Amino acid sequence: MSSAEPSDKPIDRLGVAVLGCGVVGSQVVRLLIEQAADLEARVGTRLELVGVAVRRLDAPRDVDVPAALLTTDAEQLVARADVDLVVEVIGGIEPARGLILAALESGASVVTANKALLAEDGATLFEAAEKAGRDLYFEAAVAGAIPILRPLRESLAGDRVTKVLGIVNGTTNYILDKMDTLGAGFSEALADAQELGYAEADPTADVEGFDAGAKAAILASLAFHTRVTASDVYREGIAEVSASDVASAAEMGCVVKLLAIAELRAVEGPDGTDGAQEEAVAVRVHPVMIPRSHPLAGVREAYNAVFVESEAAGRLMFYGPGAGGAPTASAVLGDLVTVARNRVLGTRGAGESAYAARAVLPMGETITRYHVAIDVDDRAGVLAAVAAAFAEHGVSIQTVRQQGRGEDAQLVVVSHEARDAQLSATVEHLRTMDSVRDVTSVMRVEGAE
Repeated sequence: MSSAEPSDKPIDRLGVAVLGCGVVGSQVVRLLIEQAADLEARVGTRLELVGVAVRRLDAPRDVDVPAALLTTDAEQLVARADVDLVVEVIGGIEPARGLILAALESGASVVTANKALLAEDGATLFEAAEKAGRDLYFEAAVAGAIPILRPLRESLAGDRVTKVLGIVNGTTNYILDKMDTLGAGFSEALADAQELGYAEADPTADVEGFDAGAKAAILASLAFHTRVTASDVYREGIAEVSASDVASAAEMGCVVKLLAIAELRAVEGPDGTDGAQEEAVAVRVHPVMIPRSHPLAGVREAYNAVFVESEAAGRLMFYGPGAGGAPTASAVLGDLVTVARNRVLGTRGAGESAYAARAVLPMGETITRYHVAIDVDDRAGVLAAVAAAFAEHGVSIQTVRQQGRGEDAQLVVVSHEARDAQLSATVEHLRTMDSVRDVTSVMRVEGAE
């Protein structure tokens, strides 16, 4: 294997090892074999597939992999002298972390699609890559084939990004889309998604927001040059979104989406004076109501889209298939070509940029808006009492409307922006009031007021 130091000796081939041969890995192997000539022309040298690590040699696969390439010893594979580039598509934390670290220590550059690992312990991987003088690329970790990480990492490096929000999980977008367009309930839409293969048999990672939370951490880290981990991200899933929530959003001219939202927020500096403001990062994943006029509102089915706001470039949107073997493999191969070119030229791409080291705000300090549906007694004075509860916690009401009469009486309140802690305290106050039978729905609202 080539050392970490640049060499003047021409490179006539680069050995590639693939870790994992599932939905994504099998497509990576297929593309490496089928597009070998084109890849050689683009890189400037031959990419030779030298090994594929799998759990079981006899497992059924979507592509025919030469038996001589298969191995169950991933540790031995990444340490081989003929391996220059390693593609990790195993997923999860271990053994992926250990294998990536071993590959870097052995002098290989690494391409990974492992969002969970990057969101939990990306700092360790970046430090290992820096120490080894090798590349660590991970475009496929967020939004499949959509090129979003490289624009944040490179194309917008001279700009100041202020907000990133996006639909980064195709399963939840499919479910919410069917609830909106067909009037389906959550369970019905989930069953449909599972039947079509958009949702796993155990959909927890998707519907509870864990997948989107990991991606939000990666996006925030790149956009704001600050280390953000999955544990920093406030997370709510869509399991509690009801058909009535979706219908209420429609009445407001909105649609419900699960959004990953990362933004810069001004906070008071250490001395607490108005003139000493600093910037902090707020990162969250939860269902929101957004106006149908917003570009993200029209993202249908299992597609993904990421909306970026920056000072110089303005508003940008990146859209496309966010998952699936072939789309994700496309992003992996794009990274592989880049790191291979770097090896040929004896250079490296951009490493971690965490120089800003901004604080990450707790959810309670995040500025947001609420849509609250409240079952109330149908009698005089109730509306005034509800308004007083909002005012007591410093929350201004934008709109309020009453639906139904008698036992079916309900107030639907949309607030102006306030700190999430104030809004949460208001909801808890409402639940204690004698005139309030139940707070049936609480959802945040994004978009223009």
